[in-house]
Amino acid sequence: MTNNKTAIDTLVVGAGQAGVAMSEHLSRLGVPHLVLERNRIAEAWRTGRWDSLVANGPAWHDRFPGLEFDGLDPDAFAGKDQVADYFEAYAKKFNAPVRTGVEVTKVERNVGRPGFTVETSDGVIEAKNVVVATGPFQRPVIPAIAPADGKVYQMHSAEYRNPQQLAEGAVLVVGAGSSGVQIADELQRAGKQVYLSVGAHDRPPRAYRNRDFCWWLGVLGLWDAEGVQPGKEHVTIAVSGARGGHTVDFRRLAQQGMTLVGLTKAINNGVVSFESNLAENIARGDENYLALLDAADAYIAANGLDLPPEPEARIMLPDPDCISNPILELDLAKAGITTIIWATGYSVDYNWLQVDAFKADGKPQHQRGVSSEPGIYFVGLPWLARRGSAFIWGVWHDARHIAEHIIKQRAYFDYRDASQRQAETPASHIQSASLMEVR
Repeated sequence: MTNNKTAIDTLVVGAGQAGVAMSEHLSRLGVPHLVLERNRIAEAWRTGRWDSLVANGPAWHDRFPGLEFDGLDPDAFAGKDQVADYFEAYAKKFNAPVRTGVEVTKVERNVGRPGFTVETSDGVIEAKNVVVATGPFQRPVIPAIAPADGKVYQMHSAEYRNPQQLAEGAVLVVGAGSSGVQIADELQRAGKQVYLSVGAHDRPPRAYRNRDFCWWLGVLGLWDAEGVQPGKEHVTIAVSGARGGHTVDFRRLAQQGMTLVGLTKAINNGVVSFESNLAENIARGDENYLALLDAADAYIAANGLDLPPEPEARIMLPDPDCISNPILELDLAKAGITTIIWATGYSVDYNWLQVDAFKADGKPQHQRGVSSEPGIYFVGLPWLARRGSAFIWGVWHDARHIAEHIIKQRAYFDYRDASQRQAETPASHIQSASLMEVR
């Protein structure tokens, strides 16, 4: 750390989609601020994803209001590098004050004076407000059941790039959210024998009756849902924009040669055991899928929309044998499995943020991103304000709310009562005013 010292009203930590959105709103409101990014703008999109990843929403939806994707059909799904380029272009559009290659190592509240002292790899910053825009994908999580004997190669989905990096042999993919499903599908299409461990999930249609599911969630008010339903706290969403976008169909994946298994329970001495809940998990995913179709049909009827019927969307393939007669144990060596990919999500890392803004479980304590520690804000987290909070467009709207809160707090802080205003009035001004009254 250098001896540089900077004072700024608001410091934004992170220059991904959340940090760029935050900077736009602060710029619009005239709030002096600085955005620090330890790598490059939108670095996670460039180097923290697999090669073929595309956005899960179409280009008309997964963007900020002020800029469209250059040269991309509105209904297409932007590739990861296109998304990163988009955020770089967006930041340049309003000259975002982003400083890259600077890591924040510590944030502490000042004692006896406003604001925070922020230690970075490039000096100390004094800030009245700190906005944490580091997102939810900070530390890849591999569960404790992962074997430690080294007999099979293991990686988190964050390390996966393409099928060519894997050794010969079959693959077990643990986790059937968007990442797990897309990686498993890509590996199977590349000729790998794939076992996919399927837990509880929601399975919306990619599109229905000429409208993408993002559109349906919008008109049905589901993006604005403000709380997670009980029991749904850890349920993943199986949806894909790969190959032009398609509805995830686990039965079709099995028909193509993939072997589905239930939730991974344990791995002991090279043998994996699975919960006997595969059929139940698939059935609940079907219920979620059909419920959205029902809601869409009702909306169309109620509003008299001229959208073509799609009866084939309700046709289900028969259950494959791996669902009817699920595998409960699997010997990795006998199955020829040489790689396990853990598509098991991420945790956050706030060790550098040493303030009173967390609950007992270590999660941020906040109301729509306004934390319990005055002057500390969070943006870019799932369910920050609503279901749409973790999506690109949702981050933009959440950031606007936080920026407006900062403006209101600045007004309160700048307030001066009558005695203070009088004490701050220059003596010459008082004398001039008195002379004017005499005249």
